[in-house]
Amino acid sequence: MWCAFLLLAAGAGPASAVAGASATDRPVVDTDRGPVRGTAHGAYRTFEGIPFAAPPTGPLRWRLPQPAARWTGVRDAGVPGARCVQLPPVGPGGPSGSEDCLYLNVTSPNTSASPNTSASSASSASGGQRRPVMVWFHGGGFVNGAGDLYQPERLAVQGDAVVVTVNYRLGIFGFFGHPALGGAPDFAIADQQAALRWVRANAARFGGDPSDVTLFGESAGGLSICAHLTSPASGGLFQRAILQSGSCSTTMPPRSLLPTQGRYEPFVPERRTVAAGVAAAAALGCDDRPEPGAVLDCLRGRDAAKLATPELMQQFSLVSYGNRLLPEEPRRALEAGRFHRVPVIEGSTRDEMRIFLAQSLAAFPLPDAGAYRARVEQSFGAAAVPAVEAQYPVAAYPTPALAWAAVLSDASFTCPALRDSRALARHVPTYVYRFSDRDAPNFTGLPEVAGFPYGASHGFELPYLFTMDAALTAPQRELSKRMTGDWTAFARTGRPPAAWPRFDSNGSVRSLAPGSGRIHVVDGPAEHHCAFWDAQWP
Repeated sequence: MWCAFLLLAAGAGPASAVAGASATDRPVVDTDRGPVRGTAHGAYRTFEGIPFAAPPTGPLRWRLPQPAARWTGVRDAGVPGARCVQLPPVGPGGPSGSEDCLYLNVTSPNTSASPNTSASSASSASGGQRRPVMVWFHGGGFVNGAGDLYQPERLAVQGDAVVVTVNYRLGIFGFFGHPALGGAPDFAIADQQAALRWVRANAARFGGDPSDVTLFGESAGGLSICAHLTSPASGGLFQRAILQSGSCSTTMPPRSLLPTQGRYEPFVPERRTVAAGVAAAAALGCDDRPEPGAVLDCLRGRDAAKLATPELMQQFSLVSYGNRLLPEEPRRALEAGRFHRVPVIEGSTRDEMRIFLAQSLAAFPLPDAGAYRARVEQSFGAAAVPAVEAQYPVAAYPTPALAWAAVLSDASFTCPALRDSRALARHVPTYVYRFSDRDAPNFTGLPEVAGFPYGASHGFELPYLFTMDAALTAPQRELSKRMTGDWTAFARTGRPPAAWPRFDSNGSVRSLAPGSGRIHVVDGPAEHHCAFWDAQWP
């Protein structure tokens, strides 16, 4: 499955509280569950590892999130909470993390640090105006990732925003289904909704406006926001949305990366997940139990490590629809106009699929035009070969592998996102971007593949928004500043800068690349052959 190739954006690592720091370095905020002591870092403050729900352990495994317990005294919020049980992002290795993982982190401007406080921050503080709140849902294919990997101080300081990053249950712990559960309740999405309810109750205590909440997320985080756009239970919990490289219509054709790979669709009917849960329970020795509740008791008694196998984590990494949380397939809900009416930014990177394809080229190379043609036939059928070759002639690309990556990027990410954007734009202000910096730094830790540059690959825009282990050139730092300004302006007003036109029938997409004149508007559907792909996958 494609999520086996998903990259986790490894951040620079969270800042920890300094032993012996003064009271001004360790600010205290009183939340609805008790006071927390964070850390001041000059121009910004962090409060890490705040529980937003009870630990989903023991009898609470595979239950909807329950309220966190109140505490007495001041809780230390100087380091992140545990990450959820997950697979390693790259390469072999066993699971890591804890089931006790429902924590979030808050980063806000430090208005008391007057020498480093921005003019807009000082204005907000002196006028009593609350800041926009941005809630980040991380990517990782729903099998890895954590909120603390993303350091959002640029968004907080430059954009004068309160930024919240969130953990949520992953894999089999977040998406399991079984008849004894009444279906497949999408616990991970419910965790995110619990975090949003925490934001509504507590944002003002950190200087944020609980009525001005923007969701933003990349990859699985973008898919999550798609779910919130169409989930009745998410209504009123957010006012704007930014989807990065994860749309309601994201898909991937079969055998595009591996000969045994099936078609990837991140949203599946609940009955499919429930059937997989019945089979998994049998494989775990928990099926032959006639007493009411005995199957779940047995499964809840299994050690987390026995559940967190690559097979089970990936099998249960898909969001179920047809349940109470998500009654309808999200892409169909968008097409029918059944979604929350909030302004939206949606986008993708120019070379989304290169990072995934690169991981399989050693075992399954594309050395020549014949191999390219065979891949097209395996994924789209023999009848589609002439049409795909006409749209993407192999001679137009440096290598057959790069031609195939272009096919997959457009078919799997770019055109599905633009299709969703058209549906959204019929009802709400919608703005579309394409991250186009083909010299973006490779911060993933994956080795480069000879003759196959990663370009503007999946997730490569993240260091332009978050502090990560990636060295940006001066023009790239300027692009980062522009993107940070665009994202936070949208969070504040629901509109990016005037130079970014609304998306409509003209297909206007803002292309983002460093250098003079390289932030400009392009015809996205035309450049990415979307009329062709829309006809293939209506």
